[in-house]
Amino acid sequence: MKNNSINTLVRENILKLQPYISYRDHNEFMAPVLLDANESPFGEFNRYPDSTQKKLKTRLAELKNLSVSQIAVGNGSDELIDLIIKIFCEPKKDTILMMNPSFAMYGFYAAINENKVLKLNLDENFEMVKDDFLTMVKKEEQIKIFFLCSPNNPTGNSIEDIEFYLQNFNGIVVVDEAYIEFSGKKSSLELLEKYPNLIVLQTFSKAWGFAGARVGMAYASEEIISLINTIKAPYNVNILSQELILKTLDDETKLRQNVNSILAEREWLELQFQDIECISRIFPTDANFFLIKMKNADQVYGKMLDEEILTSRRDPAIPGCIRINVGNRNENEKLINLLKNIEQ
Repeated sequence: MKNNSINTLVRENILKLQPYISYRDHNEFMAPVLLDANESPFGEFNRYPDSTQKKLKTRLAELKNLSVSQIAVGNGSDELIDLIIKIFCEPKKDTILMMNPSFAMYGFYAAINENKVLKLNLDENFEMVKDDFLTMVKKEEQIKIFFLCSPNNPTGNSIEDIEFYLQNFNGIVVVDEAYIEFSGKKSSLELLEKYPNLIVLQTFSKAWGFAGARVGMAYASEEIISLINTIKAPYNVNILSQELILKTLDDETKLRQNVNSILAEREWLELQFQDIECISRIFPTDANFFLIKMKNADQVYGKMLDEEILTSRRDPAIPGCIRINVGNRNENEKLINLLKNIEQ
């Protein structure tokens, strides 16, 4: 990014907003009698959660070697994607850029905000073509945000040379690392100090196994995080989720065990897929899922549904392809046994 002023990218009305401030969450002092928020005096969870998620952010800052002011916590990464678009994209005027295929929710939230969605088609191996990227960003002056998912969903591959896209784009680059723990690749967090236009998204939904808790994180400059905190809902992450994640962060052994187990199952599944007649191609993956091209996707998907195995059909957007995530051994064996018995 050539222009270091993030404020030049922000919607004017957002810059004028004042954040909602809860007195009790922004002061060390806690009164013994709380009569300020119209809460019930009864119940185990009768009080509103900490709107600033101080304890959770402090722990995350320690783990990521960042400052608390560089972290925003959202009700899943979805909320953060929505907020980022609202901060930087003027409705009916500005544009987002995303890879194609990629995570559909980038385009979904842009459409809600009445922003144009441009899609950068990936090549036959689902890699980005740099010349196509340069041509597109040069031609479209109103592109404010580039969403870059790595490892990419639904293709599974990591995007190489992310720094190239940061250097050659004058808007905000959002690197979504929902599956980074499975990849063995370096996180883009190490680039935050160098690139003020970078936002890195991570989540507790995948490797950590807490999709139901709905907790996602945005890591960025203090300037960007301040904007996210200004427009987010005051109590966007509930007490139970904050407490659950804090307890989990104290036991990273569990994370390593879960990831290693999934990686072992991923390796086992890939070996099994090699000898299955209905499969025509297994795409390389750095995530906890496979994108697989079937000889007859309609038949295979239908057979799996008949046996109560739910997968993600990507056809016709990705012709003939089904996305299948790694389960436990019992689930994986049931899947393989079914696929082996599908006649072509």
